[in-house]
Amino acid sequence: MDKSKKYCVTSALPYANGALHLGHLAGAYLPADIYVRYLRGLGADVIFICGSDEHGAAITIRAKKDGISPREIIDKYHALNKATFEQLGISFDHYDRTSAPLHHETAQAFFKKLIDKGGELEERLSEQYFDEEYQQFLADRYIMGECPNCANPEAYGDQCERCGTTLSPLELKNPKSMLSGATPILKETSHWYFRLDKHGDWLREWIKTGVLDGQQHHDPKAWKNHVVGQCLSWLDDGDGLQPRSITRDLDWGIPVPMPGAEGKVLYVWFDAPIGYISSTKQWAADNGKNWEDYWKGDPDKLQLVHFIGKDNIVFHCIVFPAMLKAHGDYALPVNVPANQFLNFEGRKFSKSKGWGIEQHEYLEEFADFPNKEDALRWALIRNLPENKDADFKWDEFVDFYDKDLADKLGNFINRVITLTNSYYGGIATASSATVPDNIKGLVESLCEDIEAYNLKAAASTLVEIASWGNQYLQDTAPWAIRKTDPDSPVIALCISTSLQLVNLLAVLCEPFIPFTSLKIRNLLNLPAVKTGELGEVIAKLKNGEALLPAGHQVGQPEILFAKINDRNDKSRLEIIERQKAKLEAILAAEQQSNPEGAGNSTIQQYSPMKDEIQYDDFAKMDIRTATITAAERIPKADKLLKLTVDLGFEQRTVASGIAEQFTPEEVVGKQVLLLANLAPRKIRGVESQGMILMAEDGEGKLSFVQAGEAFGPGLGVK
Repeated sequence: MDKSKKYCVTSALPYANGALHLGHLAGAYLPADIYVRYLRGLGADVIFICGSDEHGAAITIRAKKDGISPREIIDKYHALNKATFEQLGISFDHYDRTSAPLHHETAQAFFKKLIDKGGELEERLSEQYFDEEYQQFLADRYIMGECPNCANPEAYGDQCERCGTTLSPLELKNPKSMLSGATPILKETSHWYFRLDKHGDWLREWIKTGVLDGQQHHDPKAWKNHVVGQCLSWLDDGDGLQPRSITRDLDWGIPVPMPGAEGKVLYVWFDAPIGYISSTKQWAADNGKNWEDYWKGDPDKLQLVHFIGKDNIVFHCIVFPAMLKAHGDYALPVNVPANQFLNFEGRKFSKSKGWGIEQHEYLEEFADFPNKEDALRWALIRNLPENKDADFKWDEFVDFYDKDLADKLGNFINRVITLTNSYYGGIATASSATVPDNIKGLVESLCEDIEAYNLKAAASTLVEIASWGNQYLQDTAPWAIRKTDPDSPVIALCISTSLQLVNLLAVLCEPFIPFTSLKIRNLLNLPAVKTGELGEVIAKLKNGEALLPAGHQVGQPEILFAKINDRNDKSRLEIIERQKAKLEAILAAEQQSNPEGAGNSTIQQYSPMKDEIQYDDFAKMDIRTATITAAERIPKADKLLKLTVDLGFEQRTVASGIAEQFTPEEVVGKQVLLLANLAPRKIRGVESQGMILMAEDGEGKLSFVQAGEAFGPGLGVK
């Protein structure tokens, strides 16, 4: 991190037409908050910008549905989403709204600048869908039809939300008006188009190489593979870089500032990203700053980073950068670390079906759950969809909380504070205590991962530091030494060194679980972690200095994380069980209404995808067809069968954990796939020489993966 630079970090502007669910939080807001808090910890000059997207058809559709005005809709959901962000610790420097007068002025000025430059916008006559019953031209989101790519019957006129394909209304099959439900007609109208087709060459070079106007703008290797891949696919599509209409015939939005443009507004995809700029302007006006310092300049002076979900990649990596460059003067993003989607217990979030939980619902239903804010943040962090879709599960929520926060982090801190009070009256005594050298390497790794947007890995390192502290205490066992030598300097050094680690953890926790960070500092009798303190801590670690001086008085011990799975207190587990029961009820209702199509009556349907690998990783695996020729149970091992498998050219012995679902008699003669080059290892006295490949459903039921009876043993699988 370069402290001489200014950082402008944005999160996607959420539509103010509904509450936000946990998938939104994991996609664009929590990752950005971690990154920004980290930068603040290093003392960087950073602003974190967001706000409500309050224009477009989605707002008016919701208003018509509810029989109220668009203003009532946006006021309600702007306030709700802003409040829940604050409660969950999402630390925006400014959270604005696109209905604000300053945003209208900024968007209209941006439009006029493109008009004045010439060649960037052009007015065209075109045919657009028109609802005869409502006597209204239909914006893209007012039209629904069949996606030409995946046959989704509920694709919108601008995008299919099932497959992510960007569309135009004319591409939809069997289009219907979302106002009347009738088939719309085509009618001629006039609109302004942004000449996106003029920007293809530099966009390709910029995405592929990071070079802009002959200079290195950013490192393309630092961009996520799926971001670059989606961009290049879109750029290489012959229909991708076409002129795009930036106005619509609507009565809700920012009026087009041109003569004769009555009844026309700026299209939401054009005005919304300009909201980042207008929000920065308002923040600067409120804080006596110059907004241009965070938007105008080269990458040597400022870093613009957009946090979004994968459905917004094209707009933030292609369309908005083209708008900024066409306008001139503006910086382009140095990275767009878009996340993939978060599912919920094996399915997509669905408000209509009640599948999932929204931010405000979580806060309400977990009102009596201690540390509810950080409990949610941590569960999402440990399962962020950084490079592939992920799946939120309540059972994993419990595991992450109990195993990471309670057993490792909370347990270590409680033990240290308790021992300090018991042995030394709450005072750190050993003046020579510092953070061990091996921990310094872990801190460096954690910082590198955050700067590379590998936030899950950084969180794992945080847990590793706490785990090391627990093991250090256990190995040193000051309580055992004290029985025979109560004045041993080893005891004082162990406790004081552990206190150094506790303070380090308080500082490192702040980007991830800020409420816990404050609680740890309270236990240490210290104020909240301040701006720049992480940088100070890193400097002290490099110099071998203590993070907590000898003689410092700590507070009294307090349980940070009461476990969910607590046999003596079921109150927290009951909250989780109520959430699971709601989902089971939904599944049961589906099963009753559609016995054949409802699917499994279990919450978990799919196991989460594992981390992305390269082809070379797969190529290392030698998977072969094989036949099981003999099978027997392994004594005192209820889950294991000892299998003899024929590879054609040799016989192998394999210990396989399938005994709970298959008898030896059932598996003999089965055609299977064997991972043949897995290093042998002894399992319950049996040397296992490979692994049988199995498929597993949501209920844990196993099935053999087979190549087919026509394939003999020993054949390679590619």
